[in-house]
Amino acid sequence: MNQDYLDPINALHVPELADTTFAMDLLLRAKECVRIIAVALTESASPDVRTFLRKNLMQGIAMHQEITELMINKKWFHPYELSEQYKLDQLSANNTLLIGKMNLFPVETNRKGMFDRTPDDH
Repeated sequence: MNQDYLDPINALHVPELADTTFAMDLLLRAKECVRIIAVALTESASPDVRTFLRKNLMQGIAMHQEITELMINKKWFHPYELSEQYKLDQLSANNTLLIGKMNLFPVETNRKGMFDRTPDDH
């Protein structure tokens, strides 16, 4: 990864990386929602609440399945090919380390003169 993050050529393939990241985050959140709803279902006593939670649990499971299938079809997730998934995880970890080493926030952060003057400016 090039350190010159301001050069547009270095933005090549970034949308695809973002898509995979967003999809994985959505998948994990869907899984967490299913877990939370399942726990709530076991804790509820009201038949109406249990019916409501059961319906939401089924919707959450269906959403998790749809996201998983999308990610598998796009080759962003390999749940049945662990060596392939390991390669993707390594690539993601390496990209994260490289981004962490970039100087995204220069020492000089003074923005004076970049904005319109305010009534307080004299």
